[in-house]
Amino acid sequence: MAERAKILVIRFSSMGDVAMTAPIIKEFSAAYPLEELVVISRVTFEPFFDGIPNLQFLSFEPKGKHKGFFGLIKLFFELKKCKVTKVADLQNNLRSKVLCLFFFFVGITTVSVDKGRSEKKRLTRKRNKELKPLKLTVSRYAEVFEKLSYPLILTNNLSPVNNQKPGNEQWIGVSPFAQHLQKVYPLHKMERVLLELAKNGFKLFIFGGSSEEALVAVDWESKHQNITSLVKKMTLVEELDFIAKLDLMLSMDSSGMHLASLKNVPVVSVWGATHPYAGFLGYGQSINDAVQLDLYCRPCSVYGNVPCYRGDFACMNNLPEQNVINKVIDKLRDHETATIS
Repeated sequence: MAERAKILVIRFSSMGDVAMTAPIIKEFSAAYPLEELVVISRVTFEPFFDGIPNLQFLSFEPKGKHKGFFGLIKLFFELKKCKVTKVADLQNNLRSKVLCLFFFFVGITTVSVDKGRSEKKRLTRKRNKELKPLKLTVSRYAEVFEKLSYPLILTNNLSPVNNQKPGNEQWIGVSPFAQHLQKVYPLHKMERVLLELAKNGFKLFIFGGSSEEALVAVDWESKHQNITSLVKKMTLVEELDFIAKLDLMLSMDSSGMHLASLKNVPVVSVWGATHPYAGFLGYGQSINDAVQLDLYCRPCSVYGNVPCYRGDFACMNNLPEQNVINKVIDKLRDHETATIS
């Protein structure tokens, strides 16, 4: 009998990117139930992989015992004890490359994800922009496993679920914040969206992470009884459990979209400096549910970390609130029809 493989999967950060790996890991586990997986990531993200068979999660501590070059050496010896047979590097940064080099020296096959950096540069450049859909990031992850001799045919679909929430109200999660401001719909415009949806009888639940975001969310909560802030009130596990009860998530190009995908919740996403064409649309989500403006300058950034060179942030400032409201209501209507049928 052939030796059972044990594959190390490296994906350190950020939250959204790590969340995007979980559906691929689930599909891998379903397609290859006899193989074992060792996932190394930050301990905060362990809940993303709960319930996946034959998976061992290891914590990466970049500010603790794994800090710096000697910390990576220590991490390598910890991982080597797991007796992995192959390495799937879904990070492809300096740290993961060093780890892959160590494994290469001991005869372990390693494959790193191709991030398509040159294609993304052509997509986001100011002049002679090549505006075309690039490969989905989840497909790039699947390619890593294929190169390790484990081909995956991704469904890239949301599974039908019974969200089992109380009553007949429609619940909308709202993830209005992002790490970079160029991905955030202006808060005064988002407030108008939320108040209009709340007045229409929808129950809205605000998700976020920072203390500043908590203050904004509490202010919105005070303006209508149908708006509730969950910012800094839940653990990640509790948050995921709550997201599973939603009918819809309204999100920026941020982790909220990917957390919703983990729980098979459809997403209406709002895009500014970034663009779904770069490949970061949530797993199972549709580009038809992306709200965005067609501007010659978009996208100007892959990750939203580049300031607006025009200076007017037109991609978000000129995006009408009614466009977002209409898309949410239309999507909820479609989702309700599909659920009934």
